[in-house]
Amino acid sequence: MALVIYSKPGCPYCDQARDHYNASNIEFIEYDAQNDPDHQRNMLELTNGDTVVPVIVEDGVVVQSGWGSPPRGCVIIPA
Repeated sequence: MALVIYSKPGCPYCDQARDHYNASNIEFIEYDAQNDPDHQRNMLELTNGDTVVPVIVEDGVVVQSGWGSPPRGCVIIPA
């Protein structure tokens, strides 16, 4: 299973998602959706323009935007 987290530096919800997967020993790839235009474009395509991070993607499918219950997140500023 390929797990990807699109995040934004300084986002506490992104930190919580990262901490959760690290504590669970689940490997993931993290992309900066705020400062990397290519990854931002990919994230926005996957989310149909939703700018809330973290975005959790498993095997190419978005499983959630935001983190927690209810999910909350930070907003990226599109380039």
